Amino acid sequence: MSDTQISEDKPAVEAEEWKVGKGAYIALVAVILMFSGAFLKVGGMPWLGAFDFTTLGGAFGTMKNSGTDTFIGSGGLSAKAGFLFALSLVPTVMLALGLLEIFTHYGAIRAAHKLLTPLLKPILGIPGHTGLALITDLQSTDAGAALSKELFDSKRITRKDVVIMGAWQYSGAGLINNYFTIGSAMFASLTIPVIVPLLLMFVMKFVGAVFVRFVLSTVYKRDFDNE
Repeated sequence: MSDTQISEDKPAVEAEEWKVGKGAYIALVAVILMFSGAFLKVGGMPWLGAFDFTTLGGAFGTMKNSGTDTFIGSGGLSAKAGFLFALSLVPTVMLALGLLEIFTHYGAIRAAHKLLTPLLKPILGIPGHTGLALITDLQSTDAGAALSKELFDSKRITRKDVVIMGAWQYSGAGLINNYFTIGSAMFASLTIPVIVPLLLMFVMKFVGAVFVRFVLSTVYKRDFDNE
């Protein structure tokens, strides 16, 4: 096959790769609902929690004679403590990657690319298929980071995209999960609706990422000239 024929076939192959059908949109909606926390606590329908990522991830049990300590224990130091902490992240990350691989197979990435690019490209300068990593980060920083790495390793995003995504993800990392667990201790003291601080933090994630995008496009512009 000639070089001319190869170049003619390439756009057709790429178009087929990003073709989006009804199943892809269903997969996208399913993954968003699972990772966004929408099913975490639904009044009158607690059974929906069975489809939530945090619920599926579960929790380690406590040691028999040590109160609230898990198998990580308390008072650990240095490399050994770090190893046990990293080990505790493995089940959640493996579960997230397994689920995302299934949804990707059914076209969730393609649907996210088509639907979210008009939103994410003008605001953050990143393609729409990064949306799943950002959505996943709302509940699990580890799973969001793992998916971001997978996108980078497969060359679907650039180094600049990764930095912008990192700025979005780790500004209020694991937002929904942490807000309704750790932050719930302050709910009784709030003089405004509980949802307001959550929305404010969500908006500020975009503000921080836009600022980082601006810095990368000005001060550090030369670092990405070859991309």
